[in-house]
Amino acid sequence: MSHQTGIQVDDDLRKFFATCNDGHVRVMKIIIEDEQMKLKTSDSPSSDWESDYDAKILPLLEPKQPCYILYRLDVKTEYGYKWVFISWSPDHSHVRQKMLYAGTRATIKREFGDNHFQEEIFGTAIEDVNLKGYKKSMQAKNAPAPLTASEEELKIIKQTEVKTDGVDTKHVTLPGIAFPISEDAIQKLLDFSQGTISYVQLSIDVVNEQINLEEIDNIDIGSLRSKVPSDHPRYHLFNYKHKHNGEYMERIVFIYSMPGYSCSIKERMLYSSCKAPFLSVMEDQLKMDIEKKLEIDKGSELTEEYVYSEVHPKQNIVKQAFAKPKGPGGRGPRRITKPSADS
Repeated sequence: MSHQTGIQVDDDLRKFFATCNDGHVRVMKIIIEDEQMKLKTSDSPSSDWESDYDAKILPLLEPKQPCYILYRLDVKTEYGYKWVFISWSPDHSHVRQKMLYAGTRATIKREFGDNHFQEEIFGTAIEDVNLKGYKKSMQAKNAPAPLTASEEELKIIKQTEVKTDGVDTKHVTLPGIAFPISEDAIQKLLDFSQGTISYVQLSIDVVNEQINLEEIDNIDIGSLRSKVPSDHPRYHLFNYKHKHNGEYMERIVFIYSMPGYSCSIKERMLYSSCKAPFLSVMEDQLKMDIEKKLEIDKGSELTEEYVYSEVHPKQNIVKQAFAKPKGPGGRGPRRITKPSADS
């Protein structure tokens, strides 16, 4: 299932973009305001696209405020001029703003049409989106052809191979891929972090390359195993409420469920690769204190004993009996002396 933020393009922006095919606009800045995407400012060309690039784009970028930049190239096709779509999300902007713009990115592409965009760039720093960053992105796009289907499948299988040496099964992961998180998923994750719900399940939309909300609930540990699907991978966040040594505790547990090879190779690859960036968002941006990260094959593994033992592992401390130090060697047997008459 696919979730969007619900933010739409306002009529003025839609009409303005329709007039841009004559080439009189070089760049436009789009912001989200009052739950709509609106035109903030625009500028006309001064020279060729490469000479204009940094001069037109960089002054529009604010250090703490995300935005979208549409920049017109000089290439024209049967559909009109080609544009570069820049999604600007600086590191120091508010978390909610970052996630709102990330979740709305697909909407703006759908509204204006993918065929208009030559390149899409996502940037958190100036060097990501300036002319040098754009050219670097184009070089990556024109990299050597990918592996054949059989070669790619073999590579993915090797990278997602599962060890079989006990319950601490780990998956070898690819370098991280950061997919945007949908707005409703963001809201429920915020609710979860504030303790209003105890369970959140998330899925990856393979087609739209987005992390979506699947389910929320208020459950206890006994119901957790029933939430794990047997045919698709999932990410789960669970607030484990329990007692330890007589003390009531709440601990956040992240669960990555991967039901073996009953799901597609692409699903296995994407869930494995997106896990680390997703956890980074949870811990670094939403400030969740995740006590334990588990990887399981099926829901039946999530017994109360197993979760408790993972959150509170037993300490293997072997106590040695006190051994009296030995005396220095070479003294021979100990002699017993009788007390003298004078003592």
